[in-house]
Amino acid sequence: MSKTAIIIGAGPAGLTAAYELLTKTDIKPVIFEATDDIGGISKTFNYKQNRMDMGGHRFFSKSDTVMKWWTDLMPIQTVPSKDDILLTRKIDLSKSDKEQDPNKTDDVMLVRNRLSRIYFLKTFFDYPVSLSFSTMKNLGIVRIIKIGFSYSYSLLFKREEKNLEDFMINRFGKELYLTFFKDYTHKVWGVEPKDIPADWGTQRIKGLSIVKLLQQAIKKVFGGNKQDLKQKNTETSLIEKFFYPKYGPGHFWQLVAKKVQELGGKIELNKEIVKFETENNVVKSVIDSSGNKYEADFFFSSMPVRNLIDGFDNKSDDVKRVSDGLGYRSFITVGLLVKDMIIKNNTKLKTYKNRVPDDWIYIQEREVKLGRLQVFNNWSPYLVNDYENTVWLGLEYFCDENDNMWNMKDEDFINFAKKELAKIKIIKEEDVLDGCIVRVPKAYPGYFGTYKEFDVIKNFVNKFENLFLVGRNGMHKYNNMDHSMLTAITAVSNIIKGIKTKDNIWAVNTEQEYHESK
Repeated sequence: MSKTAIIIGAGPAGLTAAYELLTKTDIKPVIFEATDDIGGISKTFNYKQNRMDMGGHRFFSKSDTVMKWWTDLMPIQTVPSKDDILLTRKIDLSKSDKEQDPNKTDDVMLVRNRLSRIYFLKTFFDYPVSLSFSTMKNLGIVRIIKIGFSYSYSLLFKREEKNLEDFMINRFGKELYLTFFKDYTHKVWGVEPKDIPADWGTQRIKGLSIVKLLQQAIKKVFGGNKQDLKQKNTETSLIEKFFYPKYGPGHFWQLVAKKVQELGGKIELNKEIVKFETENNVVKSVIDSSGNKYEADFFFSSMPVRNLIDGFDNKSDDVKRVSDGLGYRSFITVGLLVKDMIIKNNTKLKTYKNRVPDDWIYIQEREVKLGRLQVFNNWSPYLVNDYENTVWLGLEYFCDENDNMWNMKDEDFINFAKKELAKIKIIKEEDVLDGCIVRVPKAYPGYFGTYKEFDVIKNFVNKFENLFLVGRNGMHKYNNMDHSMLTAITAVSNIIKGIKTKDNIWAVNTEQEYHESK
């Protein structure tokens, strides 16, 4: 009789685990998803044929395994996309002998230009912040001199890295930190950088510093930065191209879900797991919210750690205390369909109707709560129902579940978002044609609260030899999509090889080669 695996959560980690089990073992997976859809935070929301990517997901990784995983299932385009044709724009395409035309077929990866910038003082700055002439001009000579002196000071007098503030100042200097990082970090996390452990910086921006920015700038000036699509020698924050499914990340994960079911796996939606039954350090079964009991040989969990721990009766008071103290940040995306934008393209990149070329824009303006702005036209022209005549925007707000922003009525929040974007001179209110709103709970596991004591939880869950925590919320770790996939791939590999320790799963996104910062 073949063995079975129960996988909790149909996001990237859960679906990857199921596919790996089906293609590399005789273990039959069953995925239980608490919501009515698959993809987790990587789903694509469809509003009147205008599609929204929840949070923005670039398909790029330093892991060859992940890159191959993606492109084996969804090949890279060999024919230009709709916008490339309109602009007669030349791009690097796959050299495959088999035609992959996004204008004729759906299951295809597009090759996209990566551009993210900071909007501050009603103008654009490079992201990551560069030491270009335009940066110096926009900041002014006095502030530039301060930045130079403070960075020199940070080189001579390194801080002990007790928190994220220390981490950033050591790499960028205090003045640059105060200008670009402090307020935005507070906007995203709801706490001061000094109250966030340095771990966050280690996982998100470890390889980035002023030195790296200078090296990258010199490469560009002297033409030494011509790269293939893998961009293996470039810090992820500095990559210039990425892959992207024709209809967004949800399109890819729907394809994976279909493959899982074709191979004999099962996916059950609206199935919330609330309890774990154990015996002698082995998980024997799980129970759903309706009281149904399910047994299996292996269990993968990508559910929020706080919910996971609530499901164990045999936890200590200390484990419960640490679990209850873990924090999360949620976010809200407002989709606005507009006729046009006030801001225009001031780069060398060619764009349709001179629209801004950015994938997303980091909003540093202190007078608004808006955190990031996505321009979905630039992720994929196929995300927009009427690409040629409208611009489809995603306004991202970071908040806590059930705070004032979270509980605001949909119509009120859409109007609020529209006014904020007009206030900072990005659109005109009268150009808004339509809007929608999507709330994403527990989008970001927080590195505050009792997070410093997380080893208490790790030690508890690690003792269950057939339980594998994977993914972002599953491990309470700010993993990107590729890291989440790698945790699942590693867990399945451990089962195949008979490896009992979970150390290599927890190590994903702590080693230099895995680091990615959107």
